[in-house]
Amino acid sequence: MTKLSKILKGTALCAIALSTSVFAAEKIVVKGSDTLGAKLVPQLAEEFKAMKAKDGVEVIFEIAAEGSSTGIAAVIDGTADIGMASREAKTTEVSRGLVKGVKMEPITVAKDGIAIIVNEGNPMEEISAREVEKIFTGAVVSWSSVNGTSGDISIYTRNTSSGTYGAFQKMAMRNRDYAPSSQKMAGNEQIASEVGTNENGIGYVGLAYLGTKGTKVLPVDGVTPEKADYKFSRPLYYYVDGNKELSSIAQEFIDFTLSDAGQKIVKSVHFITIK
Repeated sequence: MTKLSKILKGTALCAIALSTSVFAAEKIVVKGSDTLGAKLVPQLAEEFKAMKAKDGVEVIFEIAAEGSSTGIAAVIDGTADIGMASREAKTTEVSRGLVKGVKMEPITVAKDGIAIIVNEGNPMEEISAREVEKIFTGAVVSWSSVNGTSGDISIYTRNTSSGTYGAFQKMAMRNRDYAPSSQKMAGNEQIASEVGTNENGIGYVGLAYLGTKGTKVLPVDGVTPEKADYKFSRPLYYYVDGNKELSSIAQEFIDFTLSDAGQKIVKSVHFITIK
């Protein structure tokens, strides 16, 4: 082998080794809340991936935003590193986890206000907490009883696997049942879209979905949803198994979410930071 051939062979081997290092892949599986998983977590993931790429590490995210219940279940079943939730784990979920040796550990990553939205053509400029309860429980079925205009009220809510569904029921409805006529949507985006095209529509969404075309926000008892004293606000969580050490890359992602850089993204999608 000539000297040039040896040099070229050595260079090729170095290139292969470097390539292997640069494209070493790490995977993080995140499942759960649509409130977190539709906008915030994907943006956090993209920024985190870009940051790690500078260190020669490729990070692959698997994000499934199908409701808080699915995220908590995934942590218990060991099919997710991180469960996203817009509510606290239920006693039954905590107990089911303990039976499987899983300790459900919450990490508060942001705060959210559940905003009441109506169609932009609705003459109301604010709403009382009592009116919210009456509408969503079905005690009031016509807009004429609320704002003086005619038309049956069309109620849009999240589905039962959503943490927001239960949180709103507890905070705004004193745990009463939703109106039988209420229409259950898969996510915030669907609720906002329906309200934006239905002049008789009303629904609730997280802060990240304010400003959707055709909708407007109604302050509740004069307080807007991004304020600290808003009646329908709640923390947002990552859930992990406290009995098991997270992979280093998953722990880094959680740390990034809680960092100044991560909380800047929290603020950019209109959630309330924890700092």
